[in-house]
Parts: sequence; structure tokens; C-alpha cells
Amino acid sequence: MRNRPRMSTVAVIAGLVLAAVVAWMAWPAKPIVIAPANTSVAQDATTIERGRYLAVQGNCQGCHTVRGGAPFAGGRAIGTPFGTVFGSNLTPSTSGLGDWHVDDFWRALHHGQSRDGRWLNPVFPFNNTTRIARADSDALFAYLRSLPPSDAPVPPDDLRWPYNTQGALKVWRALYFVQGDPIASANEANAVDEVRRGAYLVNGLGHCSACHVTRNALSGNPDMLDLAGGLIPLQNWYAPSLLDPAEAGVQGWSIDDIVALFRDGRAGNATVSGPMAEVVQHSTQHWTPVDLRAMASYLQQLPRLQVASPPPAPAPDARALRVGGERYEQHCAQCHGKQGEGVAVYPPLAGNRAVLMTSPANALQTVLNGGFGPSTAGHPRPFGMPPFVLELSEQDIADVLTYVRTQWGNQAAPVSALDVRQLRGTLGR
Repeated sequence: MRNRPRMSTVAVIAGLVLAAVVAWMAWPAKPIVIAPANTSVAQDATTIERGRYLAVQGNCQGCHTVRGGAPFAGGRAIGTPFGTVFGSNLTPSTSGLGDWHVDDFWRALHHGQSRDGRWLNPVFPFNNTTRIARADSDALFAYLRSLPPSDAPVPPDDLRWPYNTQGALKVWRALYFVQGDPIASANEANAVDEVRRGAYLVNGLGHCSACHVTRNALSGNPDMLDLAGGLIPLQNWYAPSLLDPAEAGVQGWSIDDIVALFRDGRAGNATVSGPMAEVVQHSTQHWTPVDLRAMASYLQQLPRLQVASPPPAPAPDARALRVGGERYEQHCAQCHGKQGEGVAVYPPLAGNRAVLMTSPANALQTVLNGGFGPSTAGHPRPFGMPPFVLELSEQDIADVLTYVRTQWGNQAAPVSALDVRQLRGTLGR
């Protein structure tokens, strides 16, 4: 009986805390007050061209242009585990940025908040854009204002409850958003030191962590600038760790080779494919040599952090090796060599990092959908790999991947038909 008053007090306190949390989530946000720009934003040709280059560095068209549509007019569907988000219209139209002020644009990039106070969905990588310098934000806005206006309709986001509420976005921000320091960003943007400038490009404009981050069930991470790799939601491509030399770390590479990979899409036996091929195609191949070297210098000095080692891989069964070997001989050996040594321009599979990663996702997506590098000035006619999604069954694909991952000194885990089914995602139907 003595515990009843204490329990009642605890219940009252818990109820008050719950009510406070609900009230906080439901309380409408007001637009954050922005300090005006120090000077009026120039609309001269030099500023606009600089903004155009910044848009290329950020690959803004990738999310804000629908295939066949007007550039930056929005409407591109972006799938998430919580529903579909559509890229917004960035042209100076009434449905785009026509009524926006340069301070509104800075509010969106730096605070992740729209001009009317609504919190933006983290599909827009404001954890990265918050690190863009104010001067670069203003130049980017000047470029977008120079575009032809387009009123192409952009569908409303189609997200499930409660992820479609401002309260949920407020919680996500409280857990995972870290606002950048404008002074530090300006210093990094103007830094002569290559590593500091490279940090600005990788963590800000380049928003590399938007893909190369390990995400939890809420698509968040306490460190949203983490570059330790992760599976890209719904696409089921694995963005490999930039910290682990066994995955995509380049700590042991020369600066020239790193630059070549981002400029040409290939360096030695290394090539880019999948989502990274799109980044090279539309963005990094167009960077200046100075910025490419700065990015390379930053990536080269990242700490070496090995991805957690998996338990010892079980030995593949004899049937999988026999059938996988037959499929390899039939479909793969002509280009990749009987011993996985590679033939001419086709890469070797023996010792190949993409083959040996713990997750077989990228090798699987390449077999299913083909492997195509970007067309660049240094490599205008890349050789591609045809898709086998219509030729090989799930079991065939599992067997050939098992064969490739366990032969010629390769020691990765076998792949099962269940692995293939789970990793096919939305692409391998």
C-alpha cells in the first residue's frame, strides 16, 4: 500500500513527460531567422558560372531532374524504406524557387528548413549541405535563378505515417542532425591546403557520406559523416567503406591514381560501376584538376579502419563449385580469364576488392544488371558487361558467385540462392 503514492507520482511524471514530448513534436516550426548576406548576391556571368560548377560538384541534377524533363525542374522519384520522395523544382518558377530569397536558400542548405518553416526530409542531404560555405550557397542560388523557369508538376511525397509528419522529422533531426559551423566551412572552402579543401568537398558539396554511411532502421547514424560504408536503401548496391583499404579505401594509392579513378572512371585494374559510375559520369569527371587533387588528398589520409571481420566462411559444397565453374566457363571466362586473371581491358576477378567484400551485393547487381562504366574524356568508350538477369536462375547466380569468391586465392563466403533473392531488391525482377 505504501508504494501506491510513489507509483502514482511516477505515472504522473511519465504522463507529463509524454505530453511534453507530444507537444514538442506537434508544435509548428517557424522559419529560422537568417542573418542577411554581407553583400547583395551578384548575378554576373562569373558568379553564375561558379554556381553552375558548384551544382555539378553537388550533382544536383541527379535528384532534381526527371529523365527527359527540364533540368532542375524536379519530379524525380527517390525511393526510401518509408515511401517515395520526389525531387523538388529548383528553377525560378512559381512552383520552384521563384518566390525564394537568397536567405531562404541558405536556410534550406544550412538548416534543412524550407522558407515556410517546414523541416525538409533527410533524403535531401542537409547533414552535408549544412557544411557548404555561405558564399557558395549564394553563387549556387544565383545559377539556379538564371535557369529557364519550368512549372512541370512535381508529385507530393508519398510517405507512410508517421514518417510523413513534421513531428517525425523533428525527432530525426534531434537524433542525427549536426549543424555546420559557417566560419569553419568558409575557411575550408577557401583553404590552400589540399586536405582541408578536400574535406570541404567530400563532406559538403560532394556529400559522399549520403551513400557511404551505415544507416540504422531510421536511416540515421549518430555520425552522418561516417564513411564506413553501407547498403544503399532499396537500390541494394553496397557503398563500400572509404576507410577500409580492403573495400574502397585508397590510403595506399598514389594521388594520381585516385584522381584518375574519379576523372576517368578507371585507374589500373580498378573501375567504377553502379551508382558510383553515375557520380563520375555527371559530376567528378567535370571537376577541376585542383579540386580532384584536393579530394584525393583528403581520401588518401583518412584513417584506416577495417570493417568488422566476419566469422570464418563455411566451405562451399561440391555441387555449387561444379555448377558455378560450368557457368563461369560458359559466360565469364572469355573476358575475365580462366584463372580470373582478366583479359585485355576486362578486369581480373582474382583478388578483386568488389568480389571479396563481405557483402556480395555489388557483384550480384553486376551479374544481374550488367556492369557499365561511365563515358569520360579519358575513357570515352568503356567496355561493359551484359546483364544476365534473364539468362541465369537465382541458383545459377549463387553458384557462379560462390565459384568466383572462392577460387584463385579468393577466400570470401559462399553465396546462396536466398542471398540472391534478398539482395535483388527492386532492380532484379
